[in-house]
Amino acid sequence: MEQTPHGSPDDPNPLRRLSLEQLRRRTSIKWREYPDDVLPLWVAEMDVPLAEPVARAVTEAVAIGDTGYPAGTGYAEALASFASGRWGWDTLAVERTRLVPDVMLGIVEVLKLLTGPGDAVVVNCPVYNPFYLFVEHMDRRVVEAPLDERSRIDLTVLEDAFRRAVRGGRRAAYLLCSPHNPTGTVHTADELAAVAALADRHGVRVVVDEIHAPVVSRSARFVPYLSVPGADRGFSVMSASKAWNLAGLKAALAVAGPAAADDLARMPPEVGHGPSHLGAIAHTAAFRDGGDWLDALLDGLDDNRRLLDELLAKYLPGVRHRPGEGTYLAWLDCRALGLGDDPAAAFLERGRVALHSGPPFGTGGAGHARLNLATSPEVLTEAVRRMAGAL
Repeated sequence: MEQTPHGSPDDPNPLRRLSLEQLRRRTSIKWREYPDDVLPLWVAEMDVPLAEPVARAVTEAVAIGDTGYPAGTGYAEALASFASGRWGWDTLAVERTRLVPDVMLGIVEVLKLLTGPGDAVVVNCPVYNPFYLFVEHMDRRVVEAPLDERSRIDLTVLEDAFRRAVRGGRRAAYLLCSPHNPTGTVHTADELAAVAALADRHGVRVVVDEIHAPVVSRSARFVPYLSVPGADRGFSVMSASKAWNLAGLKAALAVAGPAAADDLARMPPEVGHGPSHLGAIAHTAAFRDGGDWLDALLDGLDDNRRLLDELLAKYLPGVRHRPGEGTYLAWLDCRALGLGDDPAAAFLERGRVALHSGPPFGTGGAGHARLNLATSPEVLTEAVRRMAGAL
């Protein structure tokens, strides 16, 4: 299946711009993990060309040899302007930000400020599997607070997890994924305010992974955690990585609420040595000048969400899927197919489609698989057909 997508080079939808032949020239993990006969819809990389403002900024930097160490607050200023214009969040203070290597490593550094070895970190499972890996690697305990049957935060379950986390007077943090990976849930302002109140009541510090914040359906509204009442002691870690496909250009920002500024001030200066200067340039350009490209991407993703629902109804009616309003990921409940705990393994072996296995996402992951929607409609269609043929 090497045909070119139906879009032309002038098609505004970046998901329709590249053929499989072009994509297979890439050397990133998405295109090198599996043989060429496999359609890779697993890791969170998008099948898009680089946004022109980002490509221009990086190319110009390379042309003048601007490849040294990062400096200044341009990245934070660009994010603050984007947050104000896109989300109406006008209180992102540049002085309460720190440049960090990427979102997960930034989360680790923030958790080090708020917790100690053996302390608990609460997560809403099923959730992005590096939450488990990084938290456990830094000698913290994961306490699960499963999402409810609608893939939303269950405040009763969350409060019970908070009680267990702080038992014995220990410090604890809540690592919230917003929008939620893998379900695509976009938390509401009321839900986030309730989380803030609950965390304050139990003395739990909130750290939010908002890496997918710009990737929200046109029909939904992203609410930054630090913009809701009661979130002053919280932290957010953000970047342009997911929305503009910049995972290989490392740079992110840790953002502290007003009452967490003193905690942020304790972050060691050497943390800021890890980000890439070219990464910071790319992310700055994305937030500052990449809005039109992002809007075209969001339209394409909305189309792909609808297409996936149609394809599943036609070819895989046994798969349950609740389209998410955020991220470009789809969480597929395959338990009715009889493929065991890891249906992704069967789709790979028999259908030559690579999805992300569900069990590493924690409780609620067994029998599920995560599919990356950020590809052309043609690839998405072929992938679902292959998956159906694997049964």
